[in-house]
Parts: sequence; structure tokens; C-alpha cells
Amino acid sequence: MEYDVFVVGGGPSGATAADDLARAGHKVALLDRAGRIKPCGGAIPPRAIADFEIPMTQLVARITTARMISPTGRMVDIPIENGFVGMVDRQDFDEFLRLRAVGNGATRLTGTYLRIDRDKDGTHVVWRDKTSGEEMRSATRLVIGADGARSNVARAEVPGGDKIPYVIAYHEIIKAPPANDRYDPDRCDVIYDGRISSDFYGWVFPHGKHVSVGMGTEIGGADLKKATADLRAMSGLTGCETIRREGAPIPLRPMDRWDNGRDVVLAGDAAGVVAPSSGEGIYYAMVGGRVAATAAQAALASGRARDLALARKLFMRDHKTVFKVLRSMQDAYYKSDDRRERFVSLCHDIDVQRLTFEAYMNKKLVAARPLAHIKIGVKNLLHLSGLVRPGFT
Repeated sequence: MEYDVFVVGGGPSGATAADDLARAGHKVALLDRAGRIKPCGGAIPPRAIADFEIPMTQLVARITTARMISPTGRMVDIPIENGFVGMVDRQDFDEFLRLRAVGNGATRLTGTYLRIDRDKDGTHVVWRDKTSGEEMRSATRLVIGADGARSNVARAEVPGGDKIPYVIAYHEIIKAPPANDRYDPDRCDVIYDGRISSDFYGWVFPHGKHVSVGMGTEIGGADLKKATADLRAMSGLTGCETIRREGAPIPLRPMDRWDNGRDVVLAGDAAGVVAPSSGEGIYYAMVGGRVAATAAQAALASGRARDLALARKLFMRDHKTVFKVLRSMQDAYYKSDDRRERFVSLCHDIDVQRLTFEAYMNKKLVAARPLAHIKIGVKNLLHLSGLVRPGFT
């Protein structure tokens, strides 16, 4: 069979792209390795639930509070006003998205991507079938590479695809303890502490019956398992049963180019669309899949390969400013424990809390309340210049 679009990778990005294309009536293949679960806190904001029609049955927890913890152990609890952040288990959530795409007409293939061949008959994706072990060859007009931060499609097909900077994320899914004075099933804990991660953060995110406990770092050679064990000890979770362990790279910035100008466009982690500072990826991955599908449809309709560049243009139009602000925040405050202490101090400010979560929930910067922005800007300058003590709020 010849496909209009062959999607490599069945995570949230690839599954969303395949679903959109199938709904639009295109012949689409979705190739997934199966059995691969990405380490992920699992948070999805209301904007994602609404934009991508995620049923509430997929939520394993509803978070109403975020707790920021500083290197000295100071805690700031930030209530999520007028709503909640949904939590999903990637093992089940990703499969739901794949099955939804199949239900809308996508062809699901299970195996490993090998390469793209081109000849007089056109473009062909070469892949190895998981069950038979045979090398398969599928004809297609276009390819969407949604195969993660170390994307083989990106490396081979798109300029710069082999140079994406990333952090290594590691987490352990553990059996949730009963609620106690250290663990709240309705609260996410974010730990800014150099003992856990010297350049990123650690997390304790409830998943209903389970909990995701993990951390990320750019530092090569860091002992991720020891850091996570230390985090579990700090959080009173050492004795909890470990269900599974997972690790993977998470990209740090969007690539400068997402297509090869011919027949390939990237999506999700393969394109580098994980939010700096927060490491949030599910919502942006799904948006990346949607804009890749939109670009593919435009190219199929027009016959112009240059229309594939529409994917990056659409994404950056809506999210470039947010990514720049988050990147600046990470560069400013994740450098040392002194800076992390100052960052948590800023989180005491009610305007910081409200503006941060309004932006997170709605996926855009809040332009209202200019005086609040000015006040926050002044506090930032005071902390970054060292003119106030780290605990100044």
C-alpha cells in the first residue's frame, strides 16, 4: 500500500499527527516500537484537555497545588486557582492516543524505523517488523519524524538533526503511600536542590495509585539512580515498592529547521519542542504533531515541498515568546543553589504565582496587570544582582 503520510513514532506527537491526518481522510501509517514508555511527570493542563479532546477517564489524578522546595528546604505551596492540572500515566495515555488514531482510520505498524530510501518510484520508509523480524518497505508521499529527542529521522534527513542539546531524565514509578504530612496525592512537588540536580530539578508527581519520582540533568556522568534514591529518601518514599524505572533524553530547545525541503517534517521531541525550565512536553508534543499534520496536508494539496516549513512557523508563532522567557528563567536561576534559593523566594509572591499558572494553564503569557509585571521585574533584578538576601520575597 502507498501512504500519503508515514508517521515514525507513536508517542503523543506522532499519534496526534496520525489522528489528524486520518480524520482528514488521508492514508496514514503509524509506526511504533511498542513497549517503550518515556519518563515523564505526566502533567497535562486544561488547554491540552480541551484542544485535544482528552477524556477525563484518562486522568489518574487531579493536582490542585504545586509545592516548590528550595535547597535549604523552604517550601512554597502554590494553589491552582479555578481548576486543576491533570495527570496521566504515559503507559496508558500513549496507547489511548494510538488506538484513537487507528479508530479514525490510521494503519498501525509495530516495528523499528531503519531508513528512508528514494528511487524512481518515489519515497519509501524501510522498517523492521517486530513480530517477523523482516525488513519491510512502505511507499509514501511524505514522512513525519516523531521518534524522540535522538530522532533517527532527524539525524539522517534534517540539517542540525544530530546536534540537538538535551537533558537526561530519569524517574521511578512507585506505589503511592497513604496521604501523610510529607506526601499529598493532590500536590506536585518540584525540588530545586543541587544535591538532586545541579542544573535542573527533581519531582514527585502523584499518579493515582502510583507516583513518578525523578530528576533531569545535562551533566554527563551524573548518577541518576543515586540522585533519585536521595530524592525518595528526602520525600519519605524510600520504602515504597518500585513498579518500573525509565530514562530518556529530553531536548532543550526547538530546532532551527524542522523539514528537509523535500518529503520529511519533524514533530514533538524530534523537533526539540519541550518547554525550557519546566521540561513540560506532552502539550507541546501534541501541538507539534498537529502542526506537522497541518503542514503535511498543505504540501499534499499544493504539491509544494516548501509548505512543510509551515509546521515550524505555526508552532513558533504561538509559542516562541513563552519558550524564550522560560529559557531565560532557566539560564538565570538554575546555575547554583544560591540562585535556586532566590527563585523559590520569588515564588512566594502572589503575583508570580498567579501569572505563572495563568500562563501555564492557558499556554500564553498574561498581558494584564502591568503593575504586577513591573513589580516582578524589579524583584528579579534585585535577586539576580545579589542586592537582596536569597530569602527575600
